[in-house]
Amino acid sequence: MPAFPASARSALAKTQQRANLRGATHTIRAKRAQVVAEVPEWEALRVAGADAKDEALTHLADYLEQLEESLTARGAAVHWARDAEEANRIVVDLVRAKGVDEVVKVKSMATQEIELNEALEAAGIGAWETDLAELIVQLGHDRPSHILVPAIHKNRSEIRDIFTSEMGKVGRPAPDDLTDEPARLAEAARLHLREKFLRAKVAVSGANFAVADTGTLVVVESEGNGRMCLTLPETLISVVGIEKVLPTWGDLGVMLQLLPRSSTGERMNPYTTMWTGVHDDDGPQEVHVVLVDNGRSHVLADPVGRQALRCIRCSACLNVCPVYERTGGHAYGSVYPGPIGAVLNPQLRGTTSEIDASLPYASSLCGACFDACPVRIDIPELLVQLRGTVVEQGGHRAESAAMRAAAWVLSDPKRLAIAQRGATLAGRIVGDRTVRRVPGLGGWTDARDLPTPPTETFRQWWAREHADGHAGDEQGGGR
Repeated sequence: MPAFPASARSALAKTQQRANLRGATHTIRAKRAQVVAEVPEWEALRVAGADAKDEALTHLADYLEQLEESLTARGAAVHWARDAEEANRIVVDLVRAKGVDEVVKVKSMATQEIELNEALEAAGIGAWETDLAELIVQLGHDRPSHILVPAIHKNRSEIRDIFTSEMGKVGRPAPDDLTDEPARLAEAARLHLREKFLRAKVAVSGANFAVADTGTLVVVESEGNGRMCLTLPETLISVVGIEKVLPTWGDLGVMLQLLPRSSTGERMNPYTTMWTGVHDDDGPQEVHVVLVDNGRSHVLADPVGRQALRCIRCSACLNVCPVYERTGGHAYGSVYPGPIGAVLNPQLRGTTSEIDASLPYASSLCGACFDACPVRIDIPELLVQLRGTVVEQGGHRAESAAMRAAAWVLSDPKRLAIAQRGATLAGRIVGDRTVRRVPGLGGWTDARDLPTPPTETFRQWWAREHADGHAGDEQGGGR
């Protein structure tokens, strides 16, 4: 996978994808603005949400222990995973112990992050996505491009073609007369998935929230497919990032107001499923919870960067981001696209790879993501901090050298005056011509014109207009 600049350039050439993304993000953005405006205390809710997450993160070890005690007391088995490999091994072993060769899955970013489907497939176990958008992506042998709407880059006719050609290879085929009407597409998916729901013995889920004081896991969704997974199979395995813990049931109330409005522009989610351990003859009779670190402890150790762990995966930052709207999610090279992906991935995986080192620069720093974030994550601040990390590690050498040179010039008024005279001389030589490329700055000038240097600075103008009293300013006054 190439770094973001190369991937973005390729994505920009896909006009149909850009049209699909623009239509979808603008629709969701408008719905969100409407339902948020209905809540006069929205800003207070944002603060409450941020406070609840900060309380959990500040005392994360305590709340995780409390969560484990609550889950165990109610019949669930808790497993701890330091990284993706360990988490995948735990899940694979649990599935093998049940003697099955397939599982149904609830949409889960955590399982995508650890590449659980690939690990299950390598173990000879089929993992069937049941969220409609995830199903489209899986059948299309594609990758998700949006946290909430993984198939946002596909239009209806493309989805019909995928269903027609692929459904029959893994189960009930699509009807021969399938059209691209939303109702017909949904019906085809429902019939295809129903067979898998009724056959599955094991389900795998994530969780939007995990309440420490009750041991309750929560999944919110719009289709009901998740609830089928969470209630029908005999065994349920939930893979949960450790940052999903909330201290109290009261904190959950705040989140259930923030999340649906920010994600889908709805006042509440159509389906909110909560389960607390095991209940006789009601739902799965064997419940496992795998609590995954996978880099989160390192993020937590950063006093500024830890705010990224507040993220509740609502996608509001993606839907307002001008960069995401034009490039889509594939350009980010990870399961977490958009502004939050540009900070989460480098934090979780480090900035040593070319992809992760490029992500902090995948932003215009316009600040729209912070305004939209329901838990007030200052994403621009984190992006700037990560850019500093990349530069300190030796990345972007030309930019680093340019910044050091600029600091040297700007630290001395005489140097600045000399540089200004050089710039104005260049401006007079260039004249009205547009500078389209500068040797050594190809990465910058390939995508934009270089501003033409002025033929006269303010200091030079002032010296010329007030030659009798202040000419010395240009020579080194520097006030």
